Amino acid sequence: MQEPTRRHLPFIGTAKVTHSGRDRMTCLYRCGNACDHPVPNQSDNEYFGDLVNSVSRRGLMRGALAIGLAGTGVAAAGVPAFAAPGAAAGGTDVELPEVDTFAAKSPEPSQLTFKAVTPNQVDGIVVPNGYEHAVVIKWGDEVVPGAPRFNVAKQSAEAQSKQFGYNNDFVAVLPLDRRGDQALLVCNHEYTNEDLMFPGFPGIDGLSVEQLRVAMAAHGMSIVELERVGDTGRWVPVSKGRRRYNRRVTALATHFTVDGPAAGSALLKTKADPSGRDVIGTLNNCAGGVTPWGTILSGEENFNQYFVGAETSTGVDKDRFNRYGIDTVNHYPSGSRKWDRADERFDLSKHPNEANRFGWIVEIDPFTPDSAPRKHTALGRVKHEGANVVIAGNGKAVAYMGDDERFDYLYKFVSDKKFDSGKSSSARRHNLTLLESGTLYVAKLGFTSAAEIDGSGKLPTDGAFNGTGTWVPLVKDGQSQVPGMTTAEVLVFTRLAGDAVGATKMDRPEDVEPNPKTGKIYVALTNNTARGPAGKAPADEANPRTNNKHGHIFEITEDNGDHTATTFTWTIPIVCGDPKDPATYFMGFDKTKVSPISCPDNVAFDGAGNLWIATDGNALGTNDGLFAVPLEGPEKGRLKQFLTVPYGAETCGPWIHADNRSAFVAVQHPGEISGASIENPASNWPDGDFAKPGIAVAWRVDGRNIGV
Repeated sequence: MQEPTRRHLPFIGTAKVTHSGRDRMTCLYRCGNACDHPVPNQSDNEYFGDLVNSVSRRGLMRGALAIGLAGTGVAAAGVPAFAAPGAAAGGTDVELPEVDTFAAKSPEPSQLTFKAVTPNQVDGIVVPNGYEHAVVIKWGDEVVPGAPRFNVAKQSAEAQSKQFGYNNDFVAVLPLDRRGDQALLVCNHEYTNEDLMFPGFPGIDGLSVEQLRVAMAAHGMSIVELERVGDTGRWVPVSKGRRRYNRRVTALATHFTVDGPAAGSALLKTKADPSGRDVIGTLNNCAGGVTPWGTILSGEENFNQYFVGAETSTGVDKDRFNRYGIDTVNHYPSGSRKWDRADERFDLSKHPNEANRFGWIVEIDPFTPDSAPRKHTALGRVKHEGANVVIAGNGKAVAYMGDDERFDYLYKFVSDKKFDSGKSSSARRHNLTLLESGTLYVAKLGFTSAAEIDGSGKLPTDGAFNGTGTWVPLVKDGQSQVPGMTTAEVLVFTRLAGDAVGATKMDRPEDVEPNPKTGKIYVALTNNTARGPAGKAPADEANPRTNNKHGHIFEITEDNGDHTATTFTWTIPIVCGDPKDPATYFMGFDKTKVSPISCPDNVAFDGAGNLWIATDGNALGTNDGLFAVPLEGPEKGRLKQFLTVPYGAETCGPWIHADNRSAFVAVQHPGEISGASIENPASNWPDGDFAKPGIAVAWRVDGRNIGV
């Protein structure tokens, strides 16, 4: 119910916030204090310019309407049925679950009926009246059968490699049976906070090598079998003896296969791996996606902070490190993990190519526990938030991706091969190769009202922030489309390729998700307080506010409803912040009836096509949360807060279960407040002692569909 059971602990004091709403401690561990370093993108890219003279507002909107209608048919192809016994590449034969779809089915009616949760600083999860919530799994819980009972005072890398990892981000819940009572939870473990992991934290320099190895084991991914509790929307890990899919993937020991055009290139070879095709571990896994063929995609994001030694670099190597935020001045920059003490491959002065082996989209087959995860070089190397795939009308797989950095870009990948909708083993093996080759694009935008953008967030006279766009190819038919760069260079240094072709600088493009009902693409642009000052990119129609603390939602409609098209139209349906602020916008809806929202991070859709938004770094001074908003009908734009997470936490995921009866969220870094520790916690969620990241689920008491 909405009534809180615990409030945040008062003895930590006021949080030390940064340019957004994040505490300094989060910035230190999450991204290595990225905002305190120079913006990696120093390019001077231009945009298409004001197109108002060549594209009439009426013509633009007429085209967008036609595209939106056409997209409905495409979306049906974008979420095909998945039911196939077979074998995965690199794994043994397994009997795959027979399920109709991984997408939520459409409930009726679609109007959101819950009463919005009031913004708060409660140290607990708050849900609307008529709803309940519970913890599904948390840091230290058993994942691999036989894992030892968690003991915070006696942690080991061996134990953590079998236990649920630390800070959990992306969440997917895949049905395992037609009754809907069994499911497979997959989530990312993005980063660790040693201040809040080890009692008597001695500082990074005081950690033992074994403790560093614990942190490495706490990164990666977890796969956990779940079962429904009775006929409710609550889920728990299955009882012992029924966990054939359970698995931990870590930065410590899991081997990843590298595929695609850059695999085996000189840029990926190291002394330990002269083949350039075998990487140990995955780093800073943020968001992700579920493919139509039933695998999981995971994005390696702020990998730069794990490496040292780049101060010895010169020339083009130094430029490349700088473009990815790797410190080329200090051996141990602020926020350094100092993992080189446990494994020298993290020292770039000794192994300069090791950093090139991170920053990829990772694919893992959760139904084949012994298969090797893969890093897809065809999708480019950036600070990937995640990737989401639809199947275009011509059968090709199309992946949409964001590069989570101030002033970085939006990307799209179109496979060379076509999706096989068959249910045979050979069809599944074929589909597992779809992301190995194709065309990689970056987005370049044009505007309709460029001259009217003054950085205040005021709408142009045509009543909308909107325009057109082009997907500019970077690699096509296996060949570089960027003069002066080889194919391997484009894929390993994709940011530099985007700079070279004049891609449009965005305000931290994070999660990018297709709407399964309309085919339109939605992007969470989280924030960018660096936009506007002298020497930085000014506001533009796609990023209309200077000092953008609160972020916005960006919508793409591919021309003719074709996800393989190279042109599109775009608009901004939501400009986040306090609805009382005139610089906010909610699709024209009455803002007195709208919840305040700040820093959208991850997005998802329910079966009715409502957009669900999770926030990270709320700059309005209250806890982060999960929000829902209709995109169609008389209440479109009426955004309402569905839940809040505990004090100091970020809301991640989210995931609406296929039957629309459960909403899952990842509660990441609860109590991550400067000065906090295990002995002096800023949050005691979820067990009443010290803070533990975990996965939670919310459901309606009456058993009906979530939200509607």
